[in-house]
Amino acid sequence: MYIFFMNGIELPVTPSKLTISIKNNNKTINLINEGDINILKQPGLTEISFEALIPQTNYVFAKNDNNAKYYLDLFEKLKGSKKSFQFIVIRLREKDILFNSNISVSLEDYTITEDAKNGLDLNVSIKLKQYKAYGTKKVIVQNGVAIVQDSRDIKTAPDNKTHAVVSGDSLWAISKKYYNDGSKYDSIYQANKTLIDAANSGQGVSKYTIHEGQVLTIP
Repeated sequence: MYIFFMNGIELPVTPSKLTISIKNNNKTINLINEGDINILKQPGLTEISFEALIPQTNYVFAKNDNNAKYYLDLFEKLKGSKKSFQFIVIRLREKDILFNSNISVSLEDYTITEDAKNGLDLNVSIKLKQYKAYGTKKVIVQNGVAIVQDSRDIKTAPDNKTHAVVSGDSLWAISKKYYNDGSKYDSIYQANKTLIDAANSGQGVSKYTIHEGQVLTIP
């Protein structure tokens, strides 16, 4: 079983295929009398692509009742925000989490396809690219000597921990686990308010209710 999250929002239907391309920046050059050599460099940016079904029909297999416009607005917001976000894939075998992919990315491109054979449902092809934090250095000259000051971080995504919710979890228990203080559960709720509220909307449950498979940011 797979669960996909973009910026904390679970996709309504799990894509049937996920492609992760691991890039490198190695360079091959030819040296006289030595032949080809490979110059090893830092890895390139990982690229991710998949197709997501965005239903406009209330299928029993869809994860929630949000309409197609909700997800199209999400994609447009992520595309135009000029900020990175977390892309998370959870792989489950029954209730056991096998491993997760949790990567900071940008939404590079997405293509919406409408086909009469699919009724009103939409297919969205999505391309993501890994985001790495970087910084700039400020150089000042004093008495003819150049001095490099500390780098200024341009990072846009915080290094928060994440927690994949399993059966029996509660915000109190998660707070106890990470902070050794269950009473700090509201901090976790506030950091994940959009995700939690969307899942609980119209369910008649406490606003602090969490669900198996959700991935929570631990601030």
